Order: sequence, then structure tokens, then C-alpha cells
Amino acid sequence: MIRPGLLLAVWGIAAGVVVAMFLARLMRTVLFAVTPTDAPTYAAVSALLMAVALVACYLPARRARRQDPLIALRR
Repeated sequence: MIRPGLLLAVWGIAAGVVVAMFLARLMRTVLFAVTPTDAPTYAAVSALLMAVALVACYLPARRARRQDPLIALRR
């Protein structure tokens, strides 16, 4: 349950970073004290998004793991 969610998050973050790099020139005028291609900022935001995705995948998986499959199918 966790792997498909995290794989989707990785693809989404990778696509977001690529798009952000292309749009960085347009954002140059609204950024203060940060260059448009600031690697630590991209890394920190990517790590934060991965952490949120991990929690979002882990909590339902843990909850589903505790429940008996037959009871879940009867509902």
C-alpha cells in the first residue's frame, strides 16, 4: 500500500521540479533572497513533500493492516 503512493509522489515531485526549473525565469522578479535555481530550496521542499506523502500513505495502510479482511469485505 505504501509503495504505490510513494512512487506516485516521487513522479509528481520530479515533474514539479522540472516544471519549476523551466518556469524559474518567469518567477525571477517575485523571488527575494533566493535564486530561481537554488538547489537547497528545491531539496528541502522535495523532502518535505516526501515526508507528507509518507505519512499520508502510512496511516491508512496501518489502519487497513489492523482490520480483518473478511470484516472489511462485508461492509
